[in-house]
Amino acid sequence: MPKLVWAIRVRFQLAERHRDLALFNTAIDSKLRGCDLIRLRVADIYTAGQVKERAAITQSKTSQPGRFEITAGTRASLKTWIESPQMFG
Repeated sequence: MPKLVWAIRVRFQLAERHRDLALFNTAIDSKLRGCDLIRLRVADIYTAGQVKERAAITQSKTSQPGRFEITAGTRASLKTWIESPQMFG
């Protein structure tokens, strides 16, 4: 299974699919359901020009807070995507 995860990451990197890589990495780190993952806002994970090391979101199914650590690789992919010109336009 880890080989498949790395294979997907490499394909996204080679194709320069920054958004897909950032979302894939965040999904792996957070273990959030898809509906909660897409509800994340930039402000939930990014402040003062940096991606946070930890984040929290209220899970829709359980109404419980879901806290997770954002690993260095995921922070790098999120920063690349958030700071890319196509992020907001």
